[in-house]
Amino acid sequence: MTIQRTVQGNPEPVLSRRPFGSWLLGSADQSTRRLRIRLQILMATFCIGTNLIGALVVFVLAVFVLPGPSLVDQLQLVDAIVIPAYLVIAMTIGVVWSRRLTRRVTRWIELGRPATRQEQIATLQLPLRLTLIEAGLWLVAAVFFTVMTLMLQPANALRVALTVIDGAIITCSVSYLLTEFALRPVAARALADSSPPRRLLAAGLKARTLFFWTVGSAVPVAGLMLAAVLALIERDVTTTRMAVVVLALGIVALGNGYLLTWLSAKSVVAPVRSVRDALSLIGEGRLDVTIPVFDGTELGSLQAGFNRMTDGLRERERIRDVFGRYVGPGVVREALTSDRLGGEERFAAVLFVDLVGSTELANQRPPTEVVQLLNRFFAIVVAEVDRQGGFVNKFAGDAALAIFGAPAELPDPAGSELAAGRELARRLADELPEATAGLGITAGIVVAGTVGDVRRHEYTVIGDPVNEAARLSELAKTAPGRLIASMTAVEEAETAESDQWQPSDLVTVRGRSVPTRLAVPQ
Repeated sequence: MTIQRTVQGNPEPVLSRRPFGSWLLGSADQSTRRLRIRLQILMATFCIGTNLIGALVVFVLAVFVLPGPSLVDQLQLVDAIVIPAYLVIAMTIGVVWSRRLTRRVTRWIELGRPATRQEQIATLQLPLRLTLIEAGLWLVAAVFFTVMTLMLQPANALRVALTVIDGAIITCSVSYLLTEFALRPVAARALADSSPPRRLLAAGLKARTLFFWTVGSAVPVAGLMLAAVLALIERDVTTTRMAVVVLALGIVALGNGYLLTWLSAKSVVAPVRSVRDALSLIGEGRLDVTIPVFDGTELGSLQAGFNRMTDGLRERERIRDVFGRYVGPGVVREALTSDRLGGEERFAAVLFVDLVGSTELANQRPPTEVVQLLNRFFAIVVAEVDRQGGFVNKFAGDAALAIFGAPAELPDPAGSELAAGRELARRLADELPEATAGLGITAGIVVAGTVGDVRRHEYTVIGDPVNEAARLSELAKTAPGRLIASMTAVEEAETAESDQWQPSDLVTVRGRSVPTRLAVPQ
């Protein structure tokens, strides 16, 4: 399996022990030169190997197995010279012709550019065109050796013709599957970021499966029937000879059927396995994967569809991540589960933090330094609020509003808020000594929910606690420790946190008619 990891929007190959279903095909990011050499070696090996084995099987069947007059007696000298000579000439022609055709069809790889749609089609049709070259050479062999046998021994002409044709069908079928296997890396580059052309899907997986079943089963059975016909013609065939014929053809049929079925199954399993393995990574939460599309049938469409799915998942996750940076993960979950406008009453704790003297800072320092200072300030605020389970609802210039208990519920929102306020005051004093900030904390019933229009929403909290927290932050700017809370928040907190606070003055803050009992850390 070959899996690629997406880094900064671009697929980056991750090396695998079995790229494209086999280590023989190299890695997904191999150089053009290495791919070319590997392809030439594999295709030459497959071409020579399959044709030599096919020719040997045909020779043994025709000369020693099938019933009929002996071919060795009258054709021994001719066969010893002509057959090897033809094999050498035919395989040389086939290798050179195939190499030139492959180089011409895949020239777009050497040019370092993506394949056009026509080049994609030509690349995916290349295994068939290369197999047709072999089929043509086998057809010439069938005609040549049949004519030669007809001239020297007419009684065996039919046997030679049918044996060579059967051998051609079987050998070319095996050669097609091996060639298609060797060209997987080339097909993957041709189909990068696209699906197989529709015109190739008409003769897709179903047609290919039926064809190879026919070659693997029907052709060997036809050979057995041929042996029976020849036995009827040659009436003096002994039972022993007929048994040898059946056994030999049975071995060929079993071996050929197994080989074709195995190769055909491998061609189906490889793309399916790549999708399966990639899906397991998706299930583990890794969305940065993609798989090469190297099959020209419906399986290639499946691979391309998987890549489109992962592209969509990555885009969705990126949007969700960016959205979460603006509004917080809790708001994202709320937005994904509900698109209703409106809100609900919730008990929440509110923390308001505001820089002191921000106007003077903006006048005394360059804008870039002011922005850097604000980013350092907000980084501390967000880190502490997140650590205690709250979320920063708004950034307002040099101030921030944090909510505890909405939209995500907390077991002790007031306690979490007070703990965050104490730690935040300490960190600001230690890590941001060049600026000070006032922190106001309170708690109460607020209306939390989505406001705006159906075309654009915003999650917010509205209520008296929000206003009170803002006013307390103003008082805190001149108070020791720069941190003030309301006793309401302290009384709502659990004992472990409320013991860290003590009551202070009773004041009526601006905008409220009810006085507020203040609390400060002990």
